[in-house]
Amino acid sequence: MQLIDIGVNLTNPSFDDKHQAVLDRAYAAGVCQLVLTGTSVDGSEQALELCRQLDESAQRLFATAGIHPHSASDWNADSERRLRSLLKEPNMVAVGECGLDFNRDFSPRPQQEKVLEEHLAMAVELQLPVFLHERDASQRLLEILRDYRDQLPAAVVHCFTGEKKALFSYLDLDLHIGITGWICDERRGTHLHPLVKEIKRGRLMLESDAPYLLPRSLRPKPKNGRNEPAYLTEVLREVALHREESEEDLAAHTTACARAFFGLPTFPQ
Repeated sequence: MQLIDIGVNLTNPSFDDKHQAVLDRAYAAGVCQLVLTGTSVDGSEQALELCRQLDESAQRLFATAGIHPHSASDWNADSERRLRSLLKEPNMVAVGECGLDFNRDFSPRPQQEKVLEEHLAMAVELQLPVFLHERDASQRLLEILRDYRDQLPAAVVHCFTGEKKALFSYLDLDLHIGITGWICDERRGTHLHPLVKEIKRGRLMLESDAPYLLPRSLRPKPKNGRNEPAYLTEVLREVALHREESEEDLAAHTTACARAFFGLPTFPQ
């Protein structure tokens, strides 16, 4: 059984000096390929460097390049130049993380929207898929995406935590959906239980979003409280339960979906 983690923040400082050990545990758990999330220009450069350092064969580790909406205020002309250069590298498989976050509003909303459009324009030009972030902003995100969707190869709303209306609107726009350990949270994620059944095969992917979103249903829990890609198996278990699919079947079709979405090489069993 193979899994692909489509979103792991391996450049997070909590993983410093632990990268290889974290990856070894992921591989042992069946997570055979991982996409490292770029959330800033510097972070995207670091993600690419980790791919080069830790995966000489270029078969296991890949990365995205973008600026998270929290940091949209950091955008400048140099940001576009550096991101464009990064996105031409072989290990780079998507534009992002980019999007809108109207929950925390760490950057002004007009600036978030401007920077999102800059990312979408690059994705259209380079014909790369987009890795999207959205919190409390589904309607505005949809309005912006509609102007670009026909020209984009693909787009995934990562770490989907929204309600039925938002999910169906994303699916109607032919977007992919990423599910994380949020679905394992009995305090705030139970609304996802019936919704995951509504995501058709070929549109669903799994992600850890590590070191965040440690699955609360995981037993035993790590003492450090840090999520890892190896725990993607717990997300698999929970999603399979609520989709009424076997874990093997779910792993097979979500892995095939991720491989097609990002254009990843086939990895031998």
